[in-house]
Amino acid sequence: MKVAIQGIRGSFHDIAAHEFFKGEDLELVCCDTFEQLFSVMKEDDACLGLMAIENTIAGSLLHNYELLRESGMTIIGEHKLHIEHSIMCLPGEDWGDIREVNSHPVALAQCRGFLARHPAMKVVEVDDTAGAAARIAQEKLSGHAAICHVGAAPLYGLRVLAKSIEDNKHNFTRFLALCDPWNADRLRELHATNKSSIVFTLPHEEGSLSQVLSILSFYKINLSKIQSLPIIGREWQYLFYVDVIYDDYMRYRQSIDAVRPLIKELKILGEYEGK
Repeated sequence: MKVAIQGIRGSFHDIAAHEFFKGEDLELVCCDTFEQLFSVMKEDDACLGLMAIENTIAGSLLHNYELLRESGMTIIGEHKLHIEHSIMCLPGEDWGDIREVNSHPVALAQCRGFLARHPAMKVVEVDDTAGAAARIAQEKLSGHAAICHVGAAPLYGLRVLAKSIEDNKHNFTRFLALCDPWNADRLRELHATNKSSIVFTLPHEEGSLSQVLSILSFYKINLSKIQSLPIIGREWQYLFYVDVIYDDYMRYRQSIDAVRPLIKELKILGEYEGK
């Protein structure tokens, strides 16, 4: 199974992909950016994708919502990964040897308390958590340490100095599994789904959003998330990204039909089994 991810082996996307597609023989396509991830999927319609969409601390990855909507890809599943950070260095080195620590700025921010207790270590931001570990191993950077997932250590032959160094132990990232719409039906059982992600715009009228929410409530459809993004070039108009949860697929579809006359440009981004 070919799966495109953002990042390299040992990254959180890599860990999430292997957890979500557990038991599958994965061929990872490692991409530098999320734009490249969608480009790879468009070039090869058999390639799946796994993309982060929100974090319990950092919030939503707003640009990824836009990329998903514009790509035409379909969500077929989600995975919530517990984010734990470890610090690692070259084998043979210890705490007294470390002069510099490298990681992605988000990871560094999530370990602020730990870093404050080690003021002798210079903090340097890099583009990728696992990339920091790979560079230390490949260039044999003595005196350097990387903060990333513990799974990167055996991949790059590094020594783990400490595990779970993140400040908040309730840190999770939600990932979306994606595919070409033509392949969706063979990868998920539609009537076994219980969650849907939709996006729509509303007429600029008083009470337009509350009417939509009232109809969804009438059909016993639960909203688990609503995210608004401004429409570029259309002042004070917004796209609404909504996740809904249901226990009856036909009733959910009836609710979608019921709200269509009230909204504009409705698009179903995916129907899948929510975790």
